[in-house]
Amino acid sequence: MSFTAVLYEKEGPLAIVALTRPQVLNAYNVQMRDDLYQVLQAVRDDPEVRVMILRGEGAAFSTGGDVSEFGSAPSPVAAREIRWQRDVWGTLLSLPQPTIAAVHGYAVGGGMEMALLCDLCLAADDAVFFLPETGLGMIPGVGGTQTAPRALRLGRALDMVLTGRRVNAEEAWRIGLVNRVVPRQTLLTAAKALAYTLAQCDQTSIVLAKRAIRQGADLTLPDALELERRLFSLI
Repeated sequence: MSFTAVLYEKEGPLAIVALTRPQVLNAYNVQMRDDLYQVLQAVRDDPEVRVMILRGEGAAFSTGGDVSEFGSAPSPVAAREIRWQRDVWGTLLSLPQPTIAAVHGYAVGGGMEMALLCDLCLAADDAVFFLPETGLGMIPGVGGTQTAPRALRLGRALDMVLTGRRVNAEEAWRIGLVNRVVPRQTLLTAAKALAYTLAQCDQTSIVLAKRAIRQGADLTLPDALELERRLFSLI
């Protein structure tokens, strides 16, 4: 499936979604939002897809929101309403299939936040992560204020969000922002190898385990254990 700003390919049980605006380091614009919304729904609804990989074409994963579009909507109210109707990030987070971000180069602002919304993150050794929004008079708007503290310790999340400090791939691995660091030239190969490993597992178990962890993280421990018991009984 081809779109203007995203490429969607299937490889056996894998869905491989590529951001394809390399000329602007995969900056996220309205077209990419609309393309991703359609692609993620297609992934969600396809019974053949067991795992999804999200990656970027060109020199970077994504540098976040395309600043050239900021303030360009004829009606800010209508633009905000459309944004909530086309909930790209809620759709990504709620996919039943495991999702893997394969990150190289810059993962900035919304780009880093996209990676945080995925279940697992593989980083190339040239990856750089940071959240510059507060320095631009904003706050992260792709879930970063919520996903960063869940992935990192609170203090580390506050450091990145409030100061915009840059984190390289090695530090990202040490602080738990990414799961593995691999050479740039082997990033996609490593992501596919991980994806195929997950795809070979019992799909019901994988989906329920992901659901237990994702939903349980927001519950008290007794309620989370009850959720686990209920999901275990479905296998």
